[in-house]
Amino acid sequence: MLTLYNTLSRKKEPFRPLDAGNVRIYVCGPTVYDFAHIGNARPVIVFDVLYRLLRHLYGPEHVTYVRNITDVDDKINARAAEEYPELPLNEAIRLVTAKTEQQFHADMAALGALPPTVEPRATQHIAEMKAMIERLVERGCAYVAEGHVLFHVAAMPDYGKLSGRSLDEMIAGARVEVAPFKKDPMDFVLWKPSKPGEPSWPSPCGIAEPGRPGWHIECSAMAAAHLGQTFDIHGGGIDLVFPHHENEIAQSRCANATPIMAQVWMHNGFLQVEGEKMAKSLGNFVTVHDLLTGWQGYAWPGEALRFNMLRTHYRQPLDWTLVGLDEAHKTLWEWYGDLEGKPPADEGISGPVLDALMDDLNTPKAISALHKLHSAGHWGHLRAALQFLGFSGDHAKITRTASAAGGASAHVSAEAVGERIEARNAARAAKNFKEADRIRDELEKMGVTLKDAKDPKTGELVTTWEVAR
Repeated sequence: MLTLYNTLSRKKEPFRPLDAGNVRIYVCGPTVYDFAHIGNARPVIVFDVLYRLLRHLYGPEHVTYVRNITDVDDKINARAAEEYPELPLNEAIRLVTAKTEQQFHADMAALGALPPTVEPRATQHIAEMKAMIERLVERGCAYVAEGHVLFHVAAMPDYGKLSGRSLDEMIAGARVEVAPFKKDPMDFVLWKPSKPGEPSWPSPCGIAEPGRPGWHIECSAMAAAHLGQTFDIHGGGIDLVFPHHENEIAQSRCANATPIMAQVWMHNGFLQVEGEKMAKSLGNFVTVHDLLTGWQGYAWPGEALRFNMLRTHYRQPLDWTLVGLDEAHKTLWEWYGDLEGKPPADEGISGPVLDALMDDLNTPKAISALHKLHSAGHWGHLRAALQFLGFSGDHAKITRTASAAGGASAHVSAEAVGERIEARNAARAAKNFKEADRIRDELEKMGVTLKDAKDPKTGELVTTWEVAR
């Protein structure tokens, strides 16, 4: 049976969907104002694995995966004004969000992530947000003050249960905005006035001035619109536990008069880079686009990024390092090379791999099982398990591009390397060692390291190769 760690209960629990014929999962998606960084990619990959597992267990037609797009936000407004100062703000916002959303989709596809079943945009659900806000006011859980609508935290007796924080901790952690019109410092914005030129819509609750929604209400409204008032799993990064997910629970339960919003709350751990918190000020802010197009001298294949991410359990902190990424790439390179010419995967996913995933998505344990399949030469099971986890098994797809002299790029092709090794072997057999050395030097310039060793069984000289770093 599938077991998942529930942040709400702080323990692993057997997963029992509300309706096995309609398994529903919601994951907070990107705010489209900038390239997705590697930390943004972690929940996409984690919940993609969960999505694949649920589809396997319940059937693809019985699983609905919703991941939203936040396209109304202060950060978007600021980026639009910065990039297109000559344009009206709303037009600039459209350009920024369209470009960023397109790049996000391309980057996530390169990481092997399936598209969600539904990908709602916040601006398409303003009516649902306003209706939810008005219900909250009618039920005494929210109030109007100076053009704002605020959720009254005191209306939710067990507010703070998800994060397990005391009131003082929540006030400190939320960086509470001091406003004289708040009934309580913890009360948070559901709707606020728009500044001139900003995106705006007619306000709810009889407010005359146009305005726009707060961040938290967006996900509550979109989740309810596509999954219903209660559903199975809500996911995201651990940084969203408070205040975002805590506020989602409060809004949704109070607006819909339900005992839960989601049965299971899942959160992936933090990500740091080379042992430090990722920050632009530290110069270690790494985007997925950087990694795919050129980072530390190489453009890395998306499948290597995915594999490196899954080597750490999703709930644990992940230290993103160049050494780790290199190891991930070399492992896939070796496996895919050994799979070349082998028959397609006609077996199902092997028991040890599936068992590991059923235990709260234990991907490190699943990868350990993959290593055993490779060592035993169980090629059909290895290929099937890799494909199940979102890997192609295609050697050509994990070519790494190295920066060569003069800024050119040298693509390392398995076919090209193989041809040169054959030519080098022929030159050595003819005792033309000058030509053999020239070919070795040529391969080194391509970023390929050769290793010559005798086969312990036959005594013949065997040449293997790997992409150098």
